[in-house]
Amino acid sequence: MSPDYLKKLLDAVKDGATSVDEAVEYLRQLPYQDIGCAQVDHHRELRQGMPEVIFGEGKSVEQIVRIMSALAGTGSNVLVTRLAADKARDILAVFPAAGYHDDARCLTLEQKPVQQKGKGEILVISAGTSDIPVAAEALVTARFLGNATRHVYDVGVAGIHRLLARREQLAAAAVIIVVAGMEGALPSVVGGLVDKPVIAVPTSIGYGASFGGIAALLGMLNSCAAGVTVVNIDNGFGAACAANLINRM
Repeated sequence: MSPDYLKKLLDAVKDGATSVDEAVEYLRQLPYQDIGCAQVDHHRELRQGMPEVIFGEGKSVEQIVRIMSALAGTGSNVLVTRLAADKARDILAVFPAAGYHDDARCLTLEQKPVQQKGKGEILVISAGTSDIPVAAEALVTARFLGNATRHVYDVGVAGIHRLLARREQLAAAAVIIVVAGMEGALPSVVGGLVDKPVIAVPTSIGYGASFGGIAALLGMLNSCAAGVTVVNIDNGFGAACAANLINRM
């Protein structure tokens, strides 16, 4: 339940368009709703400015549909992350107005226009094409949360001239998310070029000694560029949430 929804409800009560009893029924689901398989947190957007998001991996189609129904029932937009394409097809049969973002492995249901709350632009950069799924997750999430976004893909350190050719886009961004696997060097390079927050996302992309993203994670944590912040391996969603909070300040 968003602050705007709550304000409209209170205004309707004040104007006599909605009775007190009707308003109580609307508010009965706060702060959370027990639907059996989940405790849906309708209060989260009021507390944090960001609604509850469904992590699709490990959940059944039935569970996701039930959680989506509870969230959508308040008029909220809904985001499902880490959703396999076969599950998405079944869910789209129930929610035909939703859309599936293949690269990002995300599904969105937009029941109302996304309100632009970000003060600047979030730029999402990926080191390689193989890193795009994590970068795309960050991109879809940032847009869902009300931010203007831009992306630059496949500009890793193996061909650094590709990144340097995008200096204007780097300078124009308010927050930069840098997604990289292998040795994870790209966030340090970007951090040394800009005067704005850089959020590094290590990915599990790489050969054996990358240890499923641990090499990239450690490289980013040891960045020689001051001010680079690091999130968990493959966590494009978490990077976008952090960038969203920074972009609203």
